[in-house]
Amino acid sequence: MAEDLKQMYKTIMDDHFPPRMEVSFVDGDERQTLFYDKATWTIDNVEKGLRYGENPGQEAALYRLANGNLVLGETATIKPGQYLASDIELLQSGKHPGKTNLTDADNALNILRYFTGKPCVVIVKHNNPCGVAQSDLLADAYHKAYMADRVAAFGGCIALNRAVDLITAQAISEQYAEVVVAPEYEEGVMAVLARRKNLRVIRIDNISRLQNFVGQRCVEFKSLIDGGVIAQWSFAPKTRTKTDLALAACEYQRKAYKIAREPLSNEYDDLLFGWLVESGISSNSVIYVKDMVTVGIGTGEQDRVGVAEIARDKAYRKLADRICFEKHGISYNDMKDVDLLQEIDNLVANVNGGLIGASMVSDAFFPFRDGVDVGIKEGISAIIQPGGSNNDYQSIEACNEAGVTMVYTGQRSFKH
Repeated sequence: MAEDLKQMYKTIMDDHFPPRMEVSFVDGDERQTLFYDKATWTIDNVEKGLRYGENPGQEAALYRLANGNLVLGETATIKPGQYLASDIELLQSGKHPGKTNLTDADNALNILRYFTGKPCVVIVKHNNPCGVAQSDLLADAYHKAYMADRVAAFGGCIALNRAVDLITAQAISEQYAEVVVAPEYEEGVMAVLARRKNLRVIRIDNISRLQNFVGQRCVEFKSLIDGGVIAQWSFAPKTRTKTDLALAACEYQRKAYKIAREPLSNEYDDLLFGWLVESGISSNSVIYVKDMVTVGIGTGEQDRVGVAEIARDKAYRKLADRICFEKHGISYNDMKDVDLLQEIDNLVANVNGGLIGASMVSDAFFPFRDGVDVGIKEGISAIIQPGGSNNDYQSIEACNEAGVTMVYTGQRSFKH
């Protein structure tokens, strides 16, 4: 029975999707059509498309935009031919990619495009980031992103915005990942990564030009259970620099409220870093970042105070696991020594899960102060959120009581 179950994941679907697809938008006599070509790869002399969809047994196909340009009002689609995840170059595959491998890679690039100045690494699992870090060295950025949530990163997609060097490749090969995406791989790196025979190693030249994709939009389609389709323009964060932010302020019952202090330089860095990472996270979400590294990521929850607590709790758990793994070579959950576990718990408690001095990021406004209070009680120093709640004054008061700064983006960042 066990072998029968394992066989399910080895299934390769021969999909029946056609080689070309057209999507037309018609307004009277005016027709705008987007033309798509099906993407395939030649692996072991056999032409193959996607391995399967979200689950074995679901046929799937990948199409890349080949021609056409949709213009609605003042918004236009990204120009055809600027390929990223829809036209990957497989350098090593073992198993060829499935739908989730490519959607993880795509969302990693969605986040990575905003960080071109320094080496940056994004690790994605189930279409949400596990860890994101920026640093002066690629290997350091990878280590920080990986250790931000080592457990969740198991079997994830690693995207890097620099050519993979031998030091970084060695670190990657010591972990289990399904996909690595980078603009290039230095000499000798492929031999190191080949130790993981089923690792999909993907090269995408356009990663070196990711900044060109900032602010560009595509049409997103969501299919409904009855075959209906919702079409929308993709999200583009407008807040990308310090000057795009506004210090928190509002009026309530004819009384003016405003934040007492402006963020420090390092706080601005973390706030902007966190806000752009947030654009690739499923809503409702709250995350904490510190020194350009994610500390705790809460995703896909129904209430904002709940997701703030989840992100906080994950920060504690992930730091405990990191300390245990780095000091003793095993995960926190596998540690049996009660005294060592208590020692680790004390270390984590002393630094509040690494949240002291961190920045809190929310993709939508806090409806009440209980959400910001979760972070404030842990010692955060700054908050970024869209603003616009009727009770913004509560959050401003909570921040001023604790000496915490807060800025508004003026734009919600939901992702469903």
